[in-house]
Amino acid sequence: MTDREVSPLRIVIVDDHKMVRSGLRTFLLVHEDLELVGEAADGQEALAVVARTQPDVVLMDLQMPRMDGATATRALLTRDPSLCVVALTSFKEEAMVTQALEAGARGYLLKDIDGNELAKAIRAAHAGAPALASEAAWAVFQASRRAPEPGHDLTAREREVLALMIEGLTNPEIADRLIIGLSTVKSHVSTILSKLGVATRTEAVSLALQSGLLDCDATSR
Repeated sequence: MTDREVSPLRIVIVDDHKMVRSGLRTFLLVHEDLELVGEAADGQEALAVVARTQPDVVLMDLQMPRMDGATATRALLTRDPSLCVVALTSFKEEAMVTQALEAGARGYLLKDIDGNELAKAIRAAHAGAPALASEAAWAVFQASRRAPEPGHDLTAREREVLALMIEGLTNPEIADRLIIGLSTVKSHVSTILSKLGVATRTEAVSLALQSGLLDCDATSR
């Protein structure tokens, strides 16, 4: 089979700016092996467009109304883990890079990328190779050098138990509050101490308060 007989990669563009979508649409027309099959103006719309068009690659903006790109990426990959999503954005911040890659994006590219380089990156990402802008690669490297925050690996239930420990509840009281067995509470407490790297409940409570470990949980309620 010759190159011309190979089916082109089917592409969906997700971006809330019409001009960006228009530019990408024009760019795709230049490459015979890349075919635009759909467009979406936000992450919510992308879910429907992707379900309808079944693309090979999704070029995903990150900051959009209704549903952001990372959330849409995670939702799309939950439906189809084989789908290739490439973040295409203007943002270089480490937090944005990390969020997109943790959601499952196979690449992170900046919108000022050269057209031919974008085409190469799309093909590479679809083939399973990394497709990272140099700024994104540096952000990943920086993040890998930092030790994770204490308690980052606590489960939702362990966070509930820790919150009640902070309130001063005893193990039997925690068991009653959560309607679980006392042995289960003891197991959770032991795991919490281990994950936080402390030896006592007092140290666990102190570390949680000092680091604001449960602050994000409180603000989300």
